[in-house]
Amino acid sequence: MLLVGDIGGTKTSLAVYARPNREDIPIAEATLKSAAFPDPGALVQVFLDQCGVRVDSAVFGVAGPVVQGSVQTTNLPWTIRDQELRATLGLSNLWLLNDLQAIANSIPALGSSDLQILQDGEFVKHGAIAVIAPGTGLGEAYLTDSPDGYQAHASEGGHADFAPLNALQVELLIFLLEKYDHVSYERLCSGMGLPNIYQFLKESKGLEEPDWLAKQLEESSDPTPVIVRSAGQEENPCAICIETVRLFSAILGAECSNVALKFLATGGIYIAGGMLPKMLDVFDKLVFLEAFRAKGRFADLVSSIPVSLILNPNAALIGASRFAFQQLEKQKMNASG
Repeated sequence: MLLVGDIGGTKTSLAVYARPNREDIPIAEATLKSAAFPDPGALVQVFLDQCGVRVDSAVFGVAGPVVQGSVQTTNLPWTIRDQELRATLGLSNLWLLNDLQAIANSIPALGSSDLQILQDGEFVKHGAIAVIAPGTGLGEAYLTDSPDGYQAHASEGGHADFAPLNALQVELLIFLLEKYDHVSYERLCSGMGLPNIYQFLKESKGLEEPDWLAKQLEESSDPTPVIVRSAGQEENPCAICIETVRLFSAILGAECSNVALKFLATGGIYIAGGMLPKMLDVFDKLVFLEAFRAKGRFADLVSSIPVSLILNPNAALIGASRFAFQQLEKQKMNASG
């Protein structure tokens, strides 16, 4: 029995698996609000008490950089240490992975029904693969081929400096530098990104905020769904929200292309995270692709790289479980050898 968790800044998904197959139905599963608990041990213990399943091993994908078995979560006040959490839960094995490293581990197991193609291209055999995930934050990871198959690697590339593409985005950067001492791509390509872009268009570019929208934003604890919903209204679509989503689409396209070049990801770009599947009705694919391909002398290269959106919401759990079962299999082989 393997406990698998995807610990995010907003929510934590947990499941218990008996085998590492993609098609497996979890023996137990739940999604809990991360911030409702003082630490991950308390959160996991509540889940285990509720489902009544005994586990011996666990693996967690965590939103934050994992260094020597420890991680300070980026958008939660938690410090997680693998040995401490293993002892707290009374487990024989426990692994911590960066959440995007967990998702990257799922890529070889995903099928066509798990994906939506954004750009057709030619998959280069043994080519590197890159994953980028706009959600609460912006995660990035990559995979490289090896004799044992593709190996996933963590990255914190989402916190790299934002690079404007044009005069409008230069103004956006200047606007955000008045609010933050460091403006990364995460400040724009994430759940926090849409409100930042919206405020820029409202305060610096003078786009009108309708009274009804101002009221909804004031009453909402999270402005992002309000902006997305207002951009997609069939009747009376909101101009400032539409422009917010268009600018978001362009910046995300540029950063996906940056990742493609940095890792020479000829094996494909995969967009994960919970944000984009919820905004497909308003996401501007043409603007995204125009920005993705705008790479000067390397335009032909990035135009040939396949780009896919991961639709399966359990990709992180699938990838984390694949990693853990591989580690358990290695332990068996070492013990028998």
